[in-house]
Amino acid sequence: MNRYAEAKPYAVPDTLAELTGPVHGPFRLPRHLDWGPDYAYDLDDDADLAVMYERVVREAQSTADLQDHLDGATLQRLWPQLIIPVPARTRWEQRFPQLRRQATAA
Repeated sequence: MNRYAEAKPYAVPDTLAELTGPVHGPFRLPRHLDWGPDYAYDLDDDADLAVMYERVVREAQSTADLQDHLDGATLQRLWPQLIIPVPARTRWEQRFPQLRRQATAA
């Protein structure tokens, strides 16, 4: 694990129910979350959806970012396959033990 991942602050919501972001269709993230080439994620494609969720979990600067771009039920479904830094995963799983249980059951 690198020092940046250890030192970086990660936003975590108070509840998964407050995550009510989009779940279908094309979607573009704002530049502060996805600064690469302009890309429309196809939220109906699980691979695209997972990449978008990974970026939001890694780069969200506030709970508003999380609320606007993630869906709680979808996050729970995708959680075991998301590739995110260990410190971010740890913070989320400490707040939401059901994510840890889901990841170990997968």
